Amino acid sequence: MQKYLSKISGPLLDRIDLHVEVTPVAFSELTVQKNGETSAIIRARVIKAREIQAARFKASTGIYCNAQMSSRQLKQICTINTLGLHLLKTAMEKLHLSARAYDRILKVSRTIADLAGATDIKPEHIAEAIQYRGLDRDGWGK
Repeated sequence: MQKYLSKISGPLLDRIDLHVEVTPVAFSELTVQKNGETSAIIRARVIKAREIQAARFKASTGIYCNAQMSSRQLKQICTINTLGLHLLKTAMEKLHLSARAYDRILKVSRTIADLAGATDIKPEHIAEAIQYRGLDRDGWGK
């Protein structure tokens, strides 16, 4: 896996918003009954987030969702508080993230906030978005 991952360039990885390692599930966990969200509830939350984004970008031609934001729109729409800024700065330094990764994290954070129904991006939204940058971390796939 490391040999394969080493063939993927950093600039290419920067263009992928979510890096998630999916690990095998143990048989014992497959048989456990868990009370999670239903697909209908998740679907409703996604539809609501898409409506929020459609309203946000209604004046922008050809832009329908957060992933399509320009740099100018990113600065206007993805404002974060001091705590969130500190969290993002720390992640940028420790993970050696690029400017493109910074933009991607902000866009994903905005989407996570939309899914939560939050008007502002909170530090927990930024923290979750940073977690989705798994391929940027040393030791991924080991």
